[in-house]
Amino acid sequence: MAASINQSFYGTTADGKAVDQYTLTSASGMEVQIITYGGIITSLKVPDRDGVFGNVVLGYSTLAGYEAQTVYLGALIGRYGNRIGGAKFTLDGKTYPLAANDGASSLHGGTKGFDKVVWTAEPIPGDADVGLKLTYLSPDGEEGFPGNLSVTVVYTVTADSAIRVDYRAVTDKPTIVNLTQHSYFNLDGNGAGTIYDHVLSINADHYTPTDAGSIPTGEIAPVDGTPFDFRVPKAVGKDIRSNHPQIVGALGFDHNWVLNRAAGDPM
Repeated sequence: MAASINQSFYGTTADGKAVDQYTLTSASGMEVQIITYGGIITSLKVPDRDGVFGNVVLGYSTLAGYEAQTVYLGALIGRYGNRIGGAKFTLDGKTYPLAANDGASSLHGGTKGFDKVVWTAEPIPGDADVGLKLTYLSPDGEEGFPGNLSVTVVYTVTADSAIRVDYRAVTDKPTIVNLTQHSYFNLDGNGAGTIYDHVLSINADHYTPTDAGSIPTGEIAPVDGTPFDFRVPKAVGKDIRSNHPQIVGALGFDHNWVLNRAAGDPM
């Protein structure tokens, strides 16, 4: 069968904006559903080793659930993914205050980040690859960030049943930007319990310790002899309740790993 993309009405936000859902299906039957609110992936159905399809991303069953959430399930993140310590930054000698929505830090774009706006959608049909183009114009000063920022995100389901996410942002002033996608995965299926038995491998000799506010301290620490050593595959749950100070402080793994790269590898 050929790849396909279909549009349907998903719901109306609390402030009266219509939200659509797009279903992208690969030729092999893998199915991805994306809503225009937050560019959220609401469902990703893939086959297990026995060919049985199941949804492997976490999410809610209603638009109201996504509007009320505080953990960014499935959403596009911007203008700035992760935390900005002190809820401010300085650029070209000017300090820009931001919303402190995570203790003393600004998290994932502030009070109303890209996860809480309705994006403009354009289907990209095709027989092999099929995609969805989402666009949003973040006006100068939104959430404290300078410059009009025109953002384009393209979700593509490829012929070999992979998902690709491409980002492009253009600004008319010097600014900072750090875009990402925030899906949570459970390969046993949504609602199937913990992922403690999932086996993970991370090609990283170092990680970045954080302070009490989950801001990196600036140290590049070795993973050797710590719970952060995933160079040999191990279950996620093996060390997630360790008494290591970094695990205790973060209530588990909430850190960056410094990936090993060969010369010439892309950043």
